[in-house]
Amino acid sequence: MDFRNERHLIHVPGTDRVFNRLKVLIVLMIPLAMSLMSISSINVALPTIETSIGASDTSVQWMLSGYALVFGMLLVPSGRLGDAIGRGTVWITGVSIFSIGSLVCGFASTPGLLNIARVAQGFGAGVLNPQTIGMIQQYFRGEGRARAYSVFGLVIAASVAAGPLFTGLIIRALGAQNGWRASFLWNAPLGFLGIALALMWFPFDGERRRRHAKEAGGAVHTKLDLDPVAMVLLAAAVLCIMMPFMLKTGPGFLLLPVAAVLLVVWVRWERHYGARGGQPMVDLKLFRYRSFTHATAVSGTQFLGGTSIFVLVALFLQDGMHVSALQAGMIGLPNAVLSAIASLWCGRQALTRGRNLVIVGLSCILVGVLGSIGMAKLIMEHGVNFWWLAVPLSLIGIGNGCMTGCNQTLSMLEVPPKEGGVAGGVKSTTERVATAIGNAVITAVFFTLVTQGWAVALTWAYVVIAVIIAVAIGLAIYDRVTLGRGAPPTAHSVTV
Repeated sequence: MDFRNERHLIHVPGTDRVFNRLKVLIVLMIPLAMSLMSISSINVALPTIETSIGASDTSVQWMLSGYALVFGMLLVPSGRLGDAIGRGTVWITGVSIFSIGSLVCGFASTPGLLNIARVAQGFGAGVLNPQTIGMIQQYFRGEGRARAYSVFGLVIAASVAAGPLFTGLIIRALGAQNGWRASFLWNAPLGFLGIALALMWFPFDGERRRRHAKEAGGAVHTKLDLDPVAMVLLAAAVLCIMMPFMLKTGPGFLLLPVAAVLLVVWVRWERHYGARGGQPMVDLKLFRYRSFTHATAVSGTQFLGGTSIFVLVALFLQDGMHVSALQAGMIGLPNAVLSAIASLWCGRQALTRGRNLVIVGLSCILVGVLGSIGMAKLIMEHGVNFWWLAVPLSLIGIGNGCMTGCNQTLSMLEVPPKEGGVAGGVKSTTERVATAIGNAVITAVFFTLVTQGWAVALTWAYVVIAVIIAVAIGLAIYDRVTLGRGAPPTAHSVTV
């Protein structure tokens, strides 16, 4: 990695100092990995958390969905905030909040306090994530941007897949009572390291422009419109979708029609708000970019089902098979390695045949989910060694890597850099909201049926996931048919 290569250098108006794209990218990836590992690493820790502080099934669902929901709600507003006052500053703020939330998680003594701390983690993750995408859009172009997004995809795939293994190792080393706490606490020093490196290596381009404008005597107008009404409406709608599956009572499902009404009101509000000159939470004009619309629909559908896969594996193995946390984490190691390799390789092919690879990736996930159903039956009914479950999970890893390595690049093909932060936030909001809903729905299926046997519960929960992934494949095929296999030649003719 040549840091001195001229094409990696960044020249910022108002200073003679030269900054480096690769250093910026390295710093951005540190908290990205932390925030995404916090989504998956808790999977392995859930059984020990249940025992340690007496968490109920509903508390477990909140630990999973609460983080994702808050994460999703803040992505667009914080993306807009970064565009307005400077992405570097907002990024550092998000990392700080996430790191402090991690400390509180590690010392929590009750399920309620842990869930509050998880919300703080989600808050910080929601603030920092769109700055990451925005700075990639800002500082990279053409093939250079595609390579940056391939690294982005690699980090996503590797961190989500490796999180359970890392947590399993910590629990094995420190014991059940202290291990799950340490799995949260380690985020803090790494987060503070990221902040220190950011202060040294970030260009702080937007902040410099604002400061020099003030020094020159010019007025700096910052129109900051976070559209709080839309945030409340969307959050309320998502909660109305999630709550019936957490309450698990008949009357609770009366909230679903309420959610539908709230979503209609939310869409109308966004249109009205934009028409009168405001900045809506979700700028519906972004969906005029078909590549963005299609990629967001595909990934959002995948996240609705795919993010629950390893939650269920961890519960099945640890509670159903009495497997250790380390073993439950290790079973995903081939998944992690293959996901990272596939993401890196596919990211390099995204501009030429990315949509083909998305279809291949989703198909691998579907086959892997169906294979996991069959393997779970063999394990429970015929005494097959549980390690064989790693085979279909590895296929899922390849699929996730293909999907992640291409989808992000494809989604941003037509989006101008100045809209990159908000566009990335809208896409990530869709994915995080889908994660929150999917975790609530699919774990509800699992917990409801677990009294009939662990294999039965896993089977029907995975059937739901398989149906969702099949829908995602249908959307990906439509994307391929209408927009071709990759980007038009003009979209990748410039290298940075």
